[in-house]
Amino acid sequence: MTATQATLPRVSVIIPHLNTPDALDRCLASVTAQGLDHGAAEIIVVDNGSKLSIAAVMARYPQVCFLSEPTPGPGPARNTGVAAARAPILAFIDADCRAAPDWLQNAVTAAEAAPGRAVVGGDIRIDFVDPARLAPIEAYEAVFGFRQKMYIETRRFSVTANLAMDRAVHSAVGPFGGIDKAEDLDWGQRAHASGYTTRYLPTMRVYHPARSDLAALERKWQRHIRHDWNSNGTSAAAVWVWRLRALAMLGSIPFEAIKLFRSDRIAGLRNQFAGITPLAQIRWFRCAEMLRVMQVADENGGDAWNRVT
Repeated sequence: MTATQATLPRVSVIIPHLNTPDALDRCLASVTAQGLDHGAAEIIVVDNGSKLSIAAVMARYPQVCFLSEPTPGPGPARNTGVAAARAPILAFIDADCRAAPDWLQNAVTAAEAAPGRAVVGGDIRIDFVDPARLAPIEAYEAVFGFRQKMYIETRRFSVTANLAMDRAVHSAVGPFGGIDKAEDLDWGQRAHASGYTTRYLPTMRVYHPARSDLAALERKWQRHIRHDWNSNGTSAAAVWVWRLRALAMLGSIPFEAIKLFRSDRIAGLRNQFAGITPLAQIRWFRCAEMLRVMQVADENGGDAWNRVT
């Protein structure tokens, strides 16, 4: 090892941020508290054009590198962070997430186990306000919000709120997509097509708050549905499959409700029953939105992105 290599960080943690300074403060508290068995981590926050000031957060964390990326979208923000990163391992977490105490060590250990090939996605749990008495949306999202194991094993991607990789993989696969794409799905599937296998690591855990209300959940699904429609294709067969998928949302409600009672992510009948109403509401919304986007040609996946508050 050269003297220069010895001074480089072992891992670069990259955090895109938009208009959530309090959440960013909480995220940085959890990330700066991480420990490694050896070596150091650098932390890079990339602000994506916030209207709300993060000056107070910057003052509290002088050890963190703060950058700016004016191009809208978490993908471009992450790309700016990667360009500035100096470590051979890249770890990604979102500004509204809280890392478990051993998150970074587990991520780095897993990534270093497959030099030049590693892509690792970790568990994402809902950060309950009161685990004994969940709000309906908390109960719903605990089971349906972040199904990382399923995403990784069947759809070949990890949510970028909890992702780590060897830098060489990012260089080979290329940058994250723009705001018009579901950038985590797009990047993960490009990585898979390039021969890189994403590994699910349940001990690499972060906590994400539930959405604040049903409208916030609907905005999330507006983005995802538009992204999916943009890649669906417009042949007669593809359009009919899309319509059938939309209608299947309604028929799936009772079958999906069973998962609330079988999941190990929530406990207690009261909490399990609490998730049924938002489940039904979101399935109805997804059906209606899937049918609506077919008629609106001038939208893109970023139209519901928060760039106002």
